[in-house]
Amino acid sequence: MAETMKLELTQEWDKTFPKSEKVNHRKVTFHNRYGITLAADLYEPEGAEGKLPAIAVCGPFGAVKEQSSGLYAQTMAERGFLTMAFDPSFTGESGGTPRYMASPDINTEDFQAAVDFLSVQENVDAEKIGIIGICGWGGMALNVAALDTRIKATVASAMYDMSRVNANGYFDENDNSEDRYETRKALNAQRIVDYRNGSYELGGGVVDPLPEDAPFFVKDYYDYYKTFRGYHARSLNSNGGWNKIGCMSFMNQPILCYSDEIRSAVLVMHGEKAHSCYFSKDAFQKLQGGNKELLLIPDAVHTDLYDKKDVIPFDKLEQFFKENLK
Repeated sequence: MAETMKLELTQEWDKTFPKSEKVNHRKVTFHNRYGITLAADLYEPEGAEGKLPAIAVCGPFGAVKEQSSGLYAQTMAERGFLTMAFDPSFTGESGGTPRYMASPDINTEDFQAAVDFLSVQENVDAEKIGIIGICGWGGMALNVAALDTRIKATVASAMYDMSRVNANGYFDENDNSEDRYETRKALNAQRIVDYRNGSYELGGGVVDPLPEDAPFFVKDYYDYYKTFRGYHARSLNSNGGWNKIGCMSFMNQPILCYSDEIRSAVLVMHGEKAHSCYFSKDAFQKLQGGNKELLLIPDAVHTDLYDKKDVIPFDKLEQFFKENLK
C-alpha cells in the first residue's frame, strides 16, 4: 500500500461561499492507487447518527474544492448526506507533481479513491455512495460510473466531455483529421520546449482583461473565476491555467466509450442556454435504462450551475440521491 504524503492544508475557512452552521466541516486526506495524496473537505450533517449515505464531489475542470464543488458538498450535507469535495491530483491542495496536469486515467482514479475513503468511514454506509461531477468532472463522473460498481448514483452537472472538446474543439468546429494533426503537432513541439526548459509552460487561465468581443461563455467564466463571486488563489482557471500540454492525452482517450453500460442511476443536468449543453444532450442519448434522467434548466447558462443556489436544483438532487442511495 502506498504511503500517504503529508500535505500542508489551510485550516482557516477560505471558501468562496459562507460556512453553514448546520454542518460540521473538517479537512481530510486520502490516497489514490498511484500513491498520490489528495486533499478534501469533509462535510457532516450536524447531530447526525448512525451510518449515512455519502457523496463525493469534484469540479469544475480547473477549479478547486473551495469553489463550486464545496458549495455542492456543504449544501448536500445540510440535507442529510455525508459529503466530500476534493481537489484532483496535481491541483489545489492535493499532491502530485508536476502541477497542473490532467489525465483521463488518473482523474477517474481520483473519484474511485474518494469512494475507497468514504467506504471505510465508520459513519458511512458503504452500500450508499454517490458522486457529483461538475463541468469537466461531469464527464469524468460518467466515466467512473461505468467503471466503479460501488457507485449507486451519479450526477453530472453542466458537464463537459473533455475528450471531445480537446479532440474536436468547441462545438466540434475542429472535428477533422487535419485540425487534429495541427493541434498534435503544436503540442508535441511544446513538449520539446518544456523539456529543454525543465519546466512546463502554463496555458493561461480565464482571459483577463476581458476583450469586448469575447464569446458570451467566456464572459460567463470571467464573471465567475475573475471576480469576488468565484475567484480563488489556488484555482487554475482564476490564475495561470493548466500546463499547455496538461490535457493532451484526452485527445486520444475517449472517456465515454462504455457509458452505455452504466447500470446505476444517473442524473444529467445542464443549463438550457449554456454553450456546453450539447455535451449533456449527446451523453444522455447514449445512456441506457429507465434510471437515467436529463434535466434541462430553463434560462440557465453554464456557470449558473456553479454557485447560484436559486438555479441549482438542490431539491431535485436531494430527491434523486435519497431515492437511489437506499
